[in-house]
Amino acid sequence: MMQFSSETLSFIHSHRTDDVRELALHARKYPGVDVMSAVEQIAGWQMARKKLPEWAQTEGLVYPKHLSMEQCSSEVTARYKASLVGGGTFVDLTAGFGVDCAYMAKKFLRADYVERQETLCEQAVHNYSLLGLKHIQVHCADAVDYLKGMDPVDCLFLDPARRDIHGGRVVKISDCEPDVCALEPLLVEKGRKVIVKLSPMLDIFVTLKDLKYVREVHVVAVNNECKELLIILQKRAGESHEPTIVCEQAVDNFLSEPFRFTYSEEKKAVCPIAVSVGEFLYEPGAALLKAGPYRLLAERYNLKKLHPNSHLYSSDLLVDFPGRRFQVVEVSGFGKKELKAFLQDMDKANLTVRNFPASVADLRKKLKLQEGGDMYVFATTLGDNERVLIKCRRV
Repeated sequence: MMQFSSETLSFIHSHRTDDVRELALHARKYPGVDVMSAVEQIAGWQMARKKLPEWAQTEGLVYPKHLSMEQCSSEVTARYKASLVGGGTFVDLTAGFGVDCAYMAKKFLRADYVERQETLCEQAVHNYSLLGLKHIQVHCADAVDYLKGMDPVDCLFLDPARRDIHGGRVVKISDCEPDVCALEPLLVEKGRKVIVKLSPMLDIFVTLKDLKYVREVHVVAVNNECKELLIILQKRAGESHEPTIVCEQAVDNFLSEPFRFTYSEEKKAVCPIAVSVGEFLYEPGAALLKAGPYRLLAERYNLKKLHPNSHLYSSDLLVDFPGRRFQVVEVSGFGKKELKAFLQDMDKANLTVRNFPASVADLRKKLKLQEGGDMYVFATTLGDNERVLIKCRRV
């Protein structure tokens, strides 16, 4: 691992909040400093301050290149994965910068970090020592080779690379490296529980068809943006099992109570359609919109859906809902007089379309509304196929 001079270390510490682009441009001002390496460390710390606040408080950590920082888990998603595991032995087969390994390893007596990039392995040895994670053994090895030779463990973790040879993103399991579909029989032989982190863009139904031993699917969103799809694989002889879908919707650095369901439950759920928009409007969080328990949301929270395909809900009494909640101010159709009255004294709003034949940009242009403010407008379709605008405020 690269060693930094005292001048470079001092530069990193004193300029850690500065604009890294400006520092790079004026590198000649600092002849005794390895400015390019310093800028890399400063940029890593600045990203960690938001993504890994606990790590950012630890002095002396060494940060990797931008791509590894970009791809590594956030602290909150790593803590969520750690909440799913526990036992004696753990192996992270594709450890990278080592964030997931660090948090998950805390739940085990012994842990092994496996990574084929030597620089990342050296950084892990250094960082884990500073973080007090002395029970993690670091191995510079290929994931598949290590998997074939290892003894069975309580938990295996795998985060396949989701970029092709040209650096473009891929979302199909078979396009990731290593190929989890091909490795699945070996994975469930070597791990009593196997957790695979996949792209949030992946189709859940295709995943359930592609993999044989899926026990749970976890959809993880942070601040209403889907971040991860976690697949838990387990081989249990003589037992048929419908996978449980778990939706976690973290806010900032805090985990929420997950929403759990099966697709059989969703199919059987009773979902009434609203005759009109009630006093309150509800929009499911990103993890729920991804997983699709649309009927169950209405049933469990005693709500009515505005339309089978709108994925917006309504009630006359406010309920504690896993998503955004709004108090309805006004509902309007698209008649000229009605629309004029609806838009009066409103020059900006947060506009959303749900099951509506126009984009946000096109509708914003038509309504002459700027983005922002404390008012929200939903363009959607009701159960009788009437298209409406719903003006509301967050509650």
